[in-house]
Amino acid sequence: MRHVYECPMRWADMDLLGHVNNVVYVDYLQEARVDMLRTHGPAAQTGELAEGVVVVRHEVTYAAPLTFDFRPVRIESWVTEIRAASFTMAYEIFHEDPDVEGGRRVYLRATTLLTPYVFATERPRRLTPVEKETLTMFLEPGDSGPRPPAAPVRRDEVGHYPVQVRFSDVDVYRHVNNVKYFEYFQEARIVLTARIWKDLPPGTPRMAMVVAQTDVDYRVPILFRPEPYDLWSWVSHVGNRSATIESAIYDGETELSRASVTIVFFDLATQRSAEPPEVYRERLRELLP
Repeated sequence: MRHVYECPMRWADMDLLGHVNNVVYVDYLQEARVDMLRTHGPAAQTGELAEGVVVVRHEVTYAAPLTFDFRPVRIESWVTEIRAASFTMAYEIFHEDPDVEGGRRVYLRATTLLTPYVFATERPRRLTPVEKETLTMFLEPGDSGPRPPAAPVRRDEVGHYPVQVRFSDVDVYRHVNNVKYFEYFQEARIVLTARIWKDLPPGTPRMAMVVAQTDVDYRVPILFRPEPYDLWSWVSHVGNRSATIESAIYDGETELSRASVTIVFFDLATQRSAEPPEVYRERLRELLP
């Protein structure tokens, strides 16, 4: 069984390109997940499965730009794996469209690894039999391939961004909400690219960028405090039309979160990916190890 949630779109969800911002999609996923776990199965009565969990990892693939529509966007969600102390959910965001093969226009596909959590002791816990019963209602086993090892963190000043946690970023458990991490990585990415492309040769055409893939690992909760955390970003791959930017958030020597983001150069006229002027790739390659 799959859960379908209809999520209304807001003007505030749009970015400068007129697309739903990549961060907002993750907010949509969170709303769909909570709706599914609060309204179905015996575990819905306590709400712990919906609210008493933490996100361990997001893997988000952006399939196509989503522009504003008065129709709600539909989010299909289901469970792909259940373990003793964790479970994985999958999602697809789409509109029904008879003109597209398969009858739906897909904008995003994603998976989320979650674990039940005891916030009083700040420790994960095992799933209860009732919770497993609820999750099994939505189970469609999926394949999870091996993950590549994490690359060494590079702490170059050009990629440094101090993360100042705002009070509104924190949930009722005093942790920064998982969606806010995407905002932090986005802000740092904008600062990094602004620094490396600030003095392009006169006459260089401006190029837009969109996010094609974002993978985020949550290692240690980020808490509200007056002192900023350190976010470091660096370039790990440069292609003809895309590049990969890695990032990590640190508290001293403790790694709190890690992200890998694939950006694609985008032609606003054709609404398709495009090769940028060579100078853009040259600046990115200068940051390769």
